[in-house]
Amino acid sequence: MHALIQAIILGILTGGVYALMASGQTLIFGIMKIVNLAQGALVVLGAYLTYTLFTTFGLDPFLSIVITTPLLFLVGVVVQRVLIRPLRGSDVAELSLLVTFAVALAIEGALSFAYGSTLTNVQPAYANSSWTVLGFQVSVVRFVAFVLSLVLLAALYFILQRTKFGRSVRATVQNPASAELLGVNASRVSAIGFGLGAATAAAAGSVFGMLNAFNPGSHYDLISRLLTVVVLGGLGSIGGSVIAALVMGVASSIVSAEAAPIWGDFTFFVVLLLVLLLRPRGLFGARVRGAL
Repeated sequence: MHALIQAIILGILTGGVYALMASGQTLIFGIMKIVNLAQGALVVLGAYLTYTLFTTFGLDPFLSIVITTPLLFLVGVVVQRVLIRPLRGSDVAELSLLVTFAVALAIEGALSFAYGSTLTNVQPAYANSSWTVLGFQVSVVRFVAFVLSLVLLAALYFILQRTKFGRSVRATVQNPASAELLGVNASRVSAIGFGLGAATAAAAGSVFGMLNAFNPGSHYDLISRLLTVVVLGGLGSIGGSVIAALVMGVASSIVSAEAAPIWGDFTFFVVLLLVLLLRPRGLFGARVRGAL
């Protein structure tokens, strides 16, 4: 029982980080109706930027988020403006898959050239520290990362629900044509939305680099996990993605503890297959899609 509860704690803390990654993916799909296959590569890019700031300038990985987040926001805006915005016609969704996958490959190639393919990670002094709470071990990094994810997700919720930009986003999600007739600049909303999605990847990447060894090819595994979370939660539902991320984090952690770590990783693929077969819209897609 002790091992099971410990696995649940670990899964919840890990799920919070996945929720932050997946929220950006969901936001981009909600606004633009495209699946961003570059989201995992953006997370890895954020991890490498954090690694460079830590090893070169001694900047704490959590503090580096202040720098990496606006940088990747700009990267996201440029990608949307230059590569995705020009796409036209009825095949935009399919073409965007190719474009975002090409972006992922370009990021992977650039990182391979700059850093090589050797696995690395970010190791601050507190990387392996933990607290003992009621007999259970709580990783300092995972706990701080979980709290940070909650704060950033709350900020994203506030932006979407309480600001003029958020109202423009929700109007664009529900009916792009009507939103433009009411004066909403859909192109600007899409660019900022893609930038916000990339910014969440930057923040998650800083944490990812402390929790996992990574190399430029790590985005393949990441994007498969993120797609599982997004599909399970319901395409376009940020709230659904958060819940799905926590569910997947706990499920993977329990399977790893009770069976073997390799089976914990395989859990994501099993769940994705079952959801696609049994409920393609996801657990919350039918009820909340369009509301973000």
